[in-house]
Amino acid sequence: MEKTLPQYKKLHLTLKQGILSGAISKGSLLPSENELSAKYNITRATVRQGLQELVREGFIEKRMGIGSVVVNDRKTLGLLTFKGFSEVLESSALSSTTQNLKMGEIGVWPSPFFYELTPSEKEEGCFFLERLRSVEGHPVMLEFTYIPQKGVPKLVETMGKGSLFATLQQAYKIEILKVLQDVRAIHAPKTILKRLNLAPNTPVLHIHRKYLTTKSDFHIYSSLYCNTEKYAISNFFN
Repeated sequence: MEKTLPQYKKLHLTLKQGILSGAISKGSLLPSENELSAKYNITRATVRQGLQELVREGFIEKRMGIGSVVVNDRKTLGLLTFKGFSEVLESSALSSTTQNLKMGEIGVWPSPFFYELTPSEKEEGCFFLERLRSVEGHPVMLEFTYIPQKGVPKLVETMGKGSLFATLQQAYKIEILKVLQDVRAIHAPKTILKRLNLAPNTPVLHIHRKYLTTKSDFHIYSSLYCNTEKYAISNFFN
């Protein structure tokens, strides 16, 4: 898939990864356009376009007489913890919103499913939630969540526009104990990119989750697509 990316985008992603990994530190000066052009065997115009993407995302500043300086001061959202989105953001000065795109019951679980279901889970239907999470008006997560119907009657009506985890705890005495998750960078379908307001071929962070709860044989499953252009995703918040 990466072979289909334009040269400027490849440069943009390479430098961005270097900044995010710490290999290129905040305050450091990037190589000149001529040096980048020679190193990656691309034109200066292509280099300039790739650098402009980093400027747009807030990773670098172009300073007259100096060059491209790394000024990355992006907030890190602690969304890799087992806490819910609302709980993570409520202690932050950042404003957040949740848009409920789809909520309701489905008769059978999707097949194939991204985690192995227990026999009792397979016998029951599930509730389905599709929600778009935004921070400061910037879409950061598209969430597809599946909850077994057994033991949580009228969950969607009870939950309304509130927090899923808070509803489970308060209305059904079910608490989250821990989360199992698989995290990887992928090239998401166009429908996902459109929801997250991302350009074609932009990599996203894809997370599969299985939440273990205090109720025996009752697990919550989520498939999350994360937009990391403005906010980094980690297991801590800064």
